[in-house]
Amino acid sequence: MNTKLHALTDAKGRPLRIFMSAGQVSDHTGAAALLDSLPQADWFLADRGYDADWLREALEVKGIRACIPGRKSRKTPVKYDKRRYKRRNRIEIMFGRLKDWRRVATRYDRCPETYLSAIALAATVLFWL
Repeated sequence: MNTKLHALTDAKGRPLRIFMSAGQVSDHTGAAALLDSLPQADWFLADRGYDADWLREALEVKGIRACIPGRKSRKTPVKYDKRRYKRRNRIEIMFGRLKDWRRVATRYDRCPETYLSAIALAATVLFWL
């Protein structure tokens, strides 16, 4: 019963898209699932787990600049805008607001579909607040 939540937010930190994957699966799975539904944007901010050459190329094709630090195991370092990367805290704030909902934070639901439904309900309310 281990899951990982992947989310896309706008510049204000409001949730736009949510995807849940198994907890032991790489972050690349969530990135691939959310890639087709990316809204029009200038920048894509993500943490090291999303660092992949195929993702950077796919974002470049869509006209989106990637601000993703390279993994520590990467042979050639990747340059990224450190100042812009600090704005990634908005997605962390969004996850914190989701956890304000007791049902989401404590995960009462054993079924992943039910749990995702509770997250979607909380995200809908967060979007309008």
